[in-house]
Amino acid sequence: MTRERENSGRGWRSGWRERILAGELEGPWDLIVVGGGITGAGVAREAARLGLSTLLVEAEDFASGTSSRSSKLVHGGLRYLAALRFGLAMESIEERERLLAAGEGLITPLEFLLVDYPYERLRSRQIRLGLWLYDRLAGRRTARRFAAAEVAAMTPGINTEGLRGGFLYGDAVTDDARLVLRVIHEAVDAGAVAMNYMAAESLVRGADGRVVGVTLRDREGGAARAVTARAVVNATGAWADGLRAGLGRAPRMRPLRGSHLVLARALLPMDRAVSILHPRDRRPVYIYPWEGATLVGTTDLDHAPPMTSAPRISEAEVEYLLEVVRMLFPARTIERGQIVSTYAGVRPVVRDRTRDPSKASRDHVIWHEDGLWTVTGGKLTTFHRIARAALSRLRRDLPEKVPRRLPETPALDRPGEAVRAGVIGAVAEEAARALIGRFGASATAVAAAAVGAEDLAWIPGTQTCWAELRWAARAEGVVRLGDLLLRRTRVGHLLPSGAEALMPRLQGICRDELGWDEARWLAELARYREQWAASFGLPARAE
Repeated sequence: MTRERENSGRGWRSGWRERILAGELEGPWDLIVVGGGITGAGVAREAARLGLSTLLVEAEDFASGTSSRSSKLVHGGLRYLAALRFGLAMESIEERERLLAAGEGLITPLEFLLVDYPYERLRSRQIRLGLWLYDRLAGRRTARRFAAAEVAAMTPGINTEGLRGGFLYGDAVTDDARLVLRVIHEAVDAGAVAMNYMAAESLVRGADGRVVGVTLRDREGGAARAVTARAVVNATGAWADGLRAGLGRAPRMRPLRGSHLVLARALLPMDRAVSILHPRDRRPVYIYPWEGATLVGTTDLDHAPPMTSAPRISEAEVEYLLEVVRMLFPARTIERGQIVSTYAGVRPVVRDRTRDPSKASRDHVIWHEDGLWTVTGGKLTTFHRIARAALSRLRRDLPEKVPRRLPETPALDRPGEAVRAGVIGAVAEEAARALIGRFGASATAVAAAAVGAEDLAWIPGTQTCWAELRWAARAEGVVRLGDLLLRRTRVGHLLPSGAEALMPRLQGICRDELGWDEARWLAELARYREQWAASFGLPARAE
């Protein structure tokens, strides 16, 4: 089926939503993917590349759930080796290496320093063996053992009382939301249609009871319609039981909350990640650099609040994470009020018999129930492998379109030399790598969107330039102010009070690129402030 692909190529241009609602949405489709996180994005990309007519829908904004609230780590799963899960570790390491090779500027190597204090009871021989194997599986050598004095020199201000040394190894870090957006861009370039704020309210079932589509509601305009497809994939992650309930299926997910603190780099500068077992419960906590700031995380708790509300950090989690910071860096005297922002995400973990949340399996699963395919579990690092596994299973519904042996595809497309040359000529080399990593083939257009040289300079306290905000508003499906500040860019996480100081200039960008008048701007600003305070600020302390 030929499609106009109104939102393809250069992004979601002005009026894209109305054009799709007016015609393209009806289908019929080969595949509908429900869920605009990394799993749904990956499935849509692989399906579109096989020539399947593919619709991706997300009830909120793209990556607004777990996929913008993760630990941002692209890692091989060192703990899987400790648990003797060699196959899972190998898969994760292979995918990490593929992402590092394809995603320069977006997937960044990061050194991890596992520090050793007496209470941790680390066994040097076992750690050495595990790290040697970790490197061996990756085909490189990063792991080393350092004495206490060397660790202190590498990490200024670290607590030296009882410090016995440390172990260094290599993994990687990313901007998780930008990874999702780049994958969705590539899906759309291949012919998929992707819509945010389009909720799948219920399943459409045929005469035999099998799922043949979904009822979609436009959360901006309010209209609802039934849309049919030959196959429907439920890629809603931790929310997967919501669609499954429409089939009368019992819940199978165990949502686990992981929360983080965001600190200014000037307050706690980090050049590598420091990993330590929390003195209370011996769960790993990391302090590491990200986007010019410092992250502290994560917690690992069963998520009790209803899944209809956005997760947020609790006061107990704030203190839990600050306890590690104060213990590791006692001279820094970091207080609660110095936290720039917080965030909490809900991991899509499948229920098992494990009582300890940190020991619950992170394996992905694929279920087929009355025609509905559910793909959930897994982790950010292995999204490409999960997507390909899902497509292989979908051959059952689409035998003439899904080959028995899928063609090899990279996890991310590498921009051509013309893109690199165009961007490197416009900005400094470090900023050019970041733009190419975040925007892929659109990076030259992002640089060209700058209004004056100052638009290509990083906003103080971030590694984001004004041209990124302008381009994202123009061509990346921004519907609400939070889309622009919390996912297309991350300045709402990195600057005090959700980047409140940027609002006067942002108003002009939103007026020019989104057509927002004064009334719309004030409404969006009020909604954003409320959302930021509820989900990304500090929780109110009980008196």
